[in-house]
Amino acid sequence: MKYDRIVTEPMPPWTERDGVISFSVTSNGMSGKAWIAHFEAKGSPVGMFATSVLLSPRFVPTNGVTTEIRVLKGILWQSDRARTSENIREEATRRELVKPNAELACLIRDMFSDAEIAAMGLWGIVAMHDPIEGSHGNSNLLTAYCRGDYSLHPYDDRPDRQWDDYFGFAFVVASQVS
Repeated sequence: MKYDRIVTEPMPPWTERDGVISFSVTSNGMSGKAWIAHFEAKGSPVGMFATSVLLSPRFVPTNGVTTEIRVLKGILWQSDRARTSENIREEATRRELVKPNAELACLIRDMFSDAEIAAMGLWGIVAMHDPIEGSHGNSNLLTAYCRGDYSLHPYDDRPDRQWDDYFGFAFVVASQVS
């Protein structure tokens, strides 16, 4: 009797439902300087402007904190004009989501490969943390980016900023925040 071998694909560490991606991360206490060295060692360096954000005193890591994340995909908004930082945060509030720590971008970038972020239908996942001023004077949000030479990109954050639909926007589930 011949048996066909059943090959199953491993389940991704994330799920998606109605344009919202869900997963969890656990912080590791790495400082911004440690993250820079970590990504360089992996062959995916951090650009100059992201480096200035990671080295800011406002980048404060945590250690051993497991966080439930929701990523609102950019396709949830019908147009670039409607997909503004302000509207994204309002939608997050309606869904009982709150701002993450800036280290979330590093944890996401470390957890997911370029191919996995692309499989989510995204080019990057923006951690919607409190903006951190970078060396060029802009208020920045760190983004786990899969379409370039650098692992992390800082994007200027202002309420009227219009985002492209190939970005996702990461928040924390409010019910777990004390």
